[in-house]
Amino acid sequence: MTGSGALERTDWQTALEEITDEHWGHLVSIEVLDPSLGDQYEAERLPFSSLAYDPKDDVVIVAVGGKPPRYPVVLRHMVPHPAEIDVAVRDAAEDAVRVVPPEGAPTLITFHRAESGPAA
Repeated sequence: MTGSGALERTDWQTALEEITDEHWGHLVSIEVLDPSLGDQYEAERLPFSSLAYDPKDDVVIVAVGGKPPRYPVVLRHMVPHPAEIDVAVRDAAEDAVRVVPPEGAPTLITFHRAESGPAA
């Protein structure tokens, strides 16, 4: 993942495809950052499948799992009508993407590179 900061809307689709290529199979956590309810994990350290922006439906979709036999089911988390997508290179062990909806809680997608390569 190159650089940090907010992505231009015109770059969302390409940037998220590049992130998918770079992190496919790594472990990922998906966290909903809700100040009223507290942060909630949707997935914690599961194999990453994809991160995409669908401009037709105006939705960001992150998928984890789908790698049999240990994780045969794909979990998809969707953020409809995102207002902002931020990319952060946190340190040598983690990268993160924050997807901010127009209303409600942002979603934080954290890639864990400290593991020994892609998950099986």
